[in-house]
Amino acid sequence: MVKYYALRILLPLLVLGGVTFGVGELILAVPTGEDAVSRGLAAGRTPLLNTLTDLGSSLSDTPYIVALTAITGIVFRLVYHRWLETIFLVTAVWSQSLVFLATTEPIGRHRPPVPHLDPAPPTSSFPSGHVSAAVCFYCGVALVLTSHLRSRALQVLVWVPGVAAPLIVAFSRLYRGMHFLTDVGWGLLLGACCLAITATILYGRPQKPPERRNQDGLPSGSTTMR
Repeated sequence: MVKYYALRILLPLLVLGGVTFGVGELILAVPTGEDAVSRGLAAGRTPLLNTLTDLGSSLSDTPYIVALTAITGIVFRLVYHRWLETIFLVTAVWSQSLVFLATTEPIGRHRPPVPHLDPAPPTSSFPSGHVSAAVCFYCGVALVLTSHLRSRALQVLVWVPGVAAPLIVAFSRLYRGMHFLTDVGWGLLLGACCLAITATILYGRPQKPPERRNQDGLPSGSTTMR
């Protein structure tokens, strides 16, 4: 069992971390022209959008995500009477955080050259941890809920906020000058990959190896009556 989950979850996360680091280094080496996007958004700031994006960014602030994950995990345990959904959600959020923390400092990308509307955290700009965490939490909750719903209409209804929340966080972080376009883009992809990897917990099942049989067609270790 341990080997199964190690191969299905930990190994892919290691690969994802290596790919994330490689992409980050490539972005630093190749001019992307993203400064213009950040400056354009900064030039079009308004008091209303400043307020709305402050709320949008806070949807994935670290203290909120930690608290929401803990509370939602407890609710899942109480409602579904098992730990499966809770472990899935916690692992999804934890996995993106692990990849993010392992790569952001070595990459060390600077923040966009515009006024920042939020305090800049000590981590670098690439990838966006806010966005990847939003994908894993909000889409993760949607995935759990839809797995218990049979109504197609209800499933769609659950996924609308599940998808909207990470997109709102992505735009908010971009608008507020905290990330470049590729930072939030990779944050979306990173969160989606971590979610897909950890979905193994919810949908994957370790397969029992085929039972060995002796020459008489019986399970190994059995004897025939002669």
